[in-house]
Amino acid sequence: MLVPESRTGLALVDREEDPPPIDRDALQRAVADLLHAIGADVGSDGLRETPRRVAEAYAELLTPPAFRPTTFPNDDGYDGLIVAQAIPFHSLCMHHLLPFRGVAHVGYVPGERIVGLSKLARVVERFARALQIQERLTVQIADWLEAELRPAGVGVRLEAEHMCMSLRGVQRPGARTVTSALRGAIRDDAQTRQEFLALTARTSHDR
Repeated sequence: MLVPESRTGLALVDREEDPPPIDRDALQRAVADLLHAIGADVGSDGLRETPRRVAEAYAELLTPPAFRPTTFPNDDGYDGLIVAQAIPFHSLCMHHLLPFRGVAHVGYVPGERIVGLSKLARVVERFARALQIQERLTVQIADWLEAELRPAGVGVRLEAEHMCMSLRGVQRPGARTVTSALRGAIRDDAQTRQEFLALTARTSHDR
């Protein structure tokens, strides 16, 4: 749940939504058990520190940095699209614990408030640093923008390559999955929708 905007103009994410702390000791033991299960010698020189390294890596991948998303009054009445293109992100697939990575295009049509541009990237990172599926990640970013800014419209488009598809199963390296969430004017107004899609059509491979 999101808390209301403070008098200082800072909208803060409720602490109850923060992920629980990672038990690194338990995680190290679990990694050691996994290595034993696949027949690896955990006591060998190359693997002795692996449980600790893996615990540290997962703690980093699954701990979003705290941030304070500063918002400002839309005093000039700007009513056009604001789009942050090709924000790099990475996350972990909750089904296989393998990474997926790509770019996020995040845009909105302001209402009474606007947000600092760098904070759009921070929002993507906040929700990506978790066990995820791409569809939910897309919706969470859109939901956050709606709740914090009350904008006239929201558009989020993610494109990513999933290692669970590239390295296993169908084994199709380079295949990319695209998801989108369009709300308000970006969904309902044909011209605004087309503008958003045109601005976000180029992938990271085109740059």
